[in-house]
Amino acid sequence: MSRICIDVGGTFTDCLVLDSDGNLHQFKAPTTYPDPSVGFMNAVEKAATAYQQSLEEFLGDVELLIHGTTLATNTLINQNGAKTGMITTKGFRDILEIRRGYKNVRESMYNVFVPPYDPLIPRFLRTEVEERVLFNGEVHTELNEGDVKAAALRLKDEGVESLVVCFLHSYANSDHEKRAAEIAQEILDDVYVATSHEILPVWREWERFSTAAVSAYIGPAVKRYLRALETRINEAGFKGKLLLMLSDGLVETIDYCIPRVVYLINSGPAAAPTGARSLGQEAGFDNLISFDMGGTSIDIGHIQKGEVPTTSDAWVQDERVAIKMVDVHTAGAGGGSIAWIDSLGLLRVGPQSAGSEPGPACYDKGGVEPTVTDADLVLGYVPADFFLGGEIPLNAERAEEAVATRIAEPLGMSTPEAAQAILTTVAAFMADQITEVSTRRGYDLRDMAIVAGGGAGPVHVPFIAEQLAIPNVVIPSVAATYSAFGMFAMDIGRNYARSHIMRAENIDLDIVRRLYKEMESEASGGFAELQVAAKDGVYSRTAELRYIGQFHEVEVDVPSGSLTTKNLEEVVENFHQRHEALYTFNMRWRGVEFLNFRVRATMPKAPFNLSSVAEGGPDASAALKRQRQCWFGGKQVDTPIYDGQKLLSGNQIVGPAIIEETTTTVVIPPRFSCTVDHRRNYLLTQKLPNSKT
Repeated sequence: MSRICIDVGGTFTDCLVLDSDGNLHQFKAPTTYPDPSVGFMNAVEKAATAYQQSLEEFLGDVELLIHGTTLATNTLINQNGAKTGMITTKGFRDILEIRRGYKNVRESMYNVFVPPYDPLIPRFLRTEVEERVLFNGEVHTELNEGDVKAAALRLKDEGVESLVVCFLHSYANSDHEKRAAEIAQEILDDVYVATSHEILPVWREWERFSTAAVSAYIGPAVKRYLRALETRINEAGFKGKLLLMLSDGLVETIDYCIPRVVYLINSGPAAAPTGARSLGQEAGFDNLISFDMGGTSIDIGHIQKGEVPTTSDAWVQDERVAIKMVDVHTAGAGGGSIAWIDSLGLLRVGPQSAGSEPGPACYDKGGVEPTVTDADLVLGYVPADFFLGGEIPLNAERAEEAVATRIAEPLGMSTPEAAQAILTTVAAFMADQITEVSTRRGYDLRDMAIVAGGGAGPVHVPFIAEQLAIPNVVIPSVAATYSAFGMFAMDIGRNYARSHIMRAENIDLDIVRRLYKEMESEASGGFAELQVAAKDGVYSRTAELRYIGQFHEVEVDVPSGSLTTKNLEEVVENFHQRHEALYTFNMRWRGVEFLNFRVRATMPKAPFNLSSVAEGGPDASAALKRQRQCWFGGKQVDTPIYDGQKLLSGNQIVGPAIIEETTTTVVIPPRFSCTVDHRRNYLLTQKLPNSKT
């Protein structure tokens, strides 16, 4: 039996197959629009062909399929979600638009011409009903079911495709939301209905309302895709378990995700840091930068002491998404990013992308704008005859023409100089993005290693490491399907949360025990849905605390078992220490309060053993494939090209050199040396200017 992970990206759909012998095989197919399931099946069919099986035979032998998708994110970014209505507590329909007075977060706070926020749900589709629940869960005003029926009928007349129910303090008592959703569903028939307590059962009304509105807005499109995909693969012979990659670093079933599709925001990129941790630790590094560069964007994560950070303070475009997410920073830079000259005559790269259609100019599909991939081809870094294993032949003349006419001639450069400028510009931009998640948070990049993946990552990461003086780079053998590999390391499970605000000095231990008991009992039921014995589950407790008067909170671990007063005193002490580690200070003299209590319930992931390559010693000459003229530092160099499939454990290569893989290309610039490990990962080491080695 085999296992498959499939990650649908903006340009390519990645398929990674782990067979019963522990061998990993990578397959890529262009992502298809508007229906990404076509590209999904194309990638699976390529895998079946490689295994010399029919699609039905291949899928019939798959026991587990994990899927990461960008559909939820793209639906929100492209603003092509459903026409959505809202039912909310009387007097509170404008919470969604007032949103603490925030301007659009992508604009400068000093820009007086910032347009007002345009909510996903316009005001005329936000309806109010009489009801009121207090912060402690007590019912102040009973739900007026007549108001709910009238609101649902009005929204039906408006032709809404989706509905979200958001009532005040529903995290403390969800009965009114549940009943309103039942009434609305009866009237609205097949309209998608979401409730805020089911999506984000924690305090802070605007964060909960905003997150629930996002989920409802993207819900119908994601639901259609998932159900169609489920039907399609089942009809093609799939009999195993299909799980989806969530934004919090866990995987879950389709049935669980459909009422909570916002959990699929950043679905694919969330897997990369876990993959980086696994790969980095095997190479001997605990402090890592996860760098994933595809055709459209880069995803960057920071791992300190082996810990993958999460956040509940995320924005997607101008929408607040307050669910717990793996902390991944995304920016518009990839192999398909377009190079252009701005109104000041300065060279810029991205964020616009040529995507997979028409793609870079060198794809020869009608694209005329120069992209990063075109520059790579001009510089000799990527092969014209072996791109994606020769499946996509590249037209070098088209690449040179695009770079020359759009960049070189306007700037008075030669074509290679312009290509080098494109490479330097995009590398500088990506280096800046890495400092956002490291240096600006107080971490020294010189103490870290970069784990680089994505089809374009191994080409560009050494140049980024040069700019940032990072000595070590790890390029996995599965670099081209980097996020998909991370999915193999994911846990199956769910996150649970309860809000209850209590000052540490007056904390009610019985309430805390009850909250954790409720969540762990709910988690046991969740394991049953996953056909997992509750006794096999792992329950990790945390709590979010803050100093009185602060806006942000800090999450710390809480012991398992029956809690004592001493346990909670230790939690508060850990909070002080964690606060100092994060912000360089603490305020022990100030009161502390508990806000949210959380449980992460997981089952042990299915073990997998990867195959190793044979020992070969330092000499890599047996893998030498050819020579190619490449540009490094403004000079054209006769560069050795190695066949990645022929490299053995222990082989060493001194730059400048290039390793050609079927699905990516590894560039080894001067000042770098490369060692191949037993998994055929590439460990690049940079000789820094002040280094004695």
